Amino acid sequence: MKKSLVIFGSGDIAQLAHFYFSTDSAYEVVAFTVDAAYLTNTTFCGLPVIPFEEVAKQYAPEQHELFVALSYSKLNAVRKEKYLAAKAIGYSLASFVSSRATVLNEGRIGENCFIFEDNTIQPFATIGNNVTLWSGNHIGHHSTIKDHCFIASHVVVSGGVEIGEQCFVGVNATLRDHIKIGEKCVVGAGALLLADAAPEGVYLGTATERSRVPSTRLRGI
Repeated sequence: MKKSLVIFGSGDIAQLAHFYFSTDSAYEVVAFTVDAAYLTNTTFCGLPVIPFEEVAKQYAPEQHELFVALSYSKLNAVRKEKYLAAKAIGYSLASFVSSRATVLNEGRIGENCFIFEDNTIQPFATIGNNVTLWSGNHIGHHSTIKDHCFIASHVVVSGGVEIGEQCFVGVNATLRDHIKIGEKCVVGAGALLLADAAPEGVYLGTATERSRVPSTRLRGI
């Protein structure tokens, strides 16, 4: 028998969460919830949308789990706030771990994690609470990703790396082994970090500039 799940959110990530939980988990999604001030429709994905202020009355925490399906807005602070609010009213927070991910860390994965397909999590790595790993990342052995982080696609986290709380790491970033990333850092797309990063740092990769030669003048293409 499947466990009943309520999803917080009614945007793209909530729709993705509904898809993944419905097709690749032991959960049945029964409703969505958002703050009353943001309730614009009473249904989403064919299911009821309940004001968060009332959700515990209609979907009791004793019989339902909850998943907060939000992005990295305000350096993950919004997702963190709703995660803590759900726990405060008694909900257990579900995690999704794709059956198409390679997970070798003996289940050291916290609550409210969203781990997509094609992630590789090596032995002795630890994933904290409320962490999103979009598709295709490498999380190296003995690394730690602390709570409320968002790791975009195709990131390489080498062995022994520590990523502090509320960090964002963009697509195709590379973190060398045994470095520490302070809390609330932003590591941009394509960035290469070879040394420790101080808290609240911003590390941006170099964007590719347009060539002065137009495409119509290229030979061989």
